[in-house]
Amino acid sequence: MLIGEYKHTLDDKKRISLPMRFRKEIGRKVVVTHGLDQCLFMYSVGEWEKISQKIGELGMGQADRRGFNRFMLAGASELSVDSVGRILLPEHLRKFARISSKVVFAGVYNRIEVWDETAWEQYKAKVVRGADDIAQKLGDIGAL
Repeated sequence: MLIGEYKHTLDDKKRISLPMRFRKEIGRKVVVTHGLDQCLFMYSVGEWEKISQKIGELGMGQADRRGFNRFMLAGASELSVDSVGRILLPEHLRKFARISSKVVFAGVYNRIEVWDETAWEQYKAKVVRGADDIAQKLGDIGAL
């Protein structure tokens, strides 16, 4: 299970070191794609196979399904993790997530989210302000 929050900085060649705690679980190859809320989603290759199959099974009949397929699948890149645990984030993904230099890796069960540090802090503050209301709603439907 991928959990925790780690801050790192892009180097001069736009590479980023994966947190040591994530390296064993995520493997030597990863798939990074557009995420939700303006972040990137990173998956192990095995987990990506499961996710992409579910996305692919959504079908093509409805415009919103086609759009989501394109958003997640066409934007994905398979990346190799180098011998010291770094990956090179493609420019189109850095641009999408507005990543300039400082990033946050957030472990979220089966994926790692990659955020621009400022965007993460803003998003986290918003969620923290609404956490009690969210917990109440989840409790009302029996999820907590």
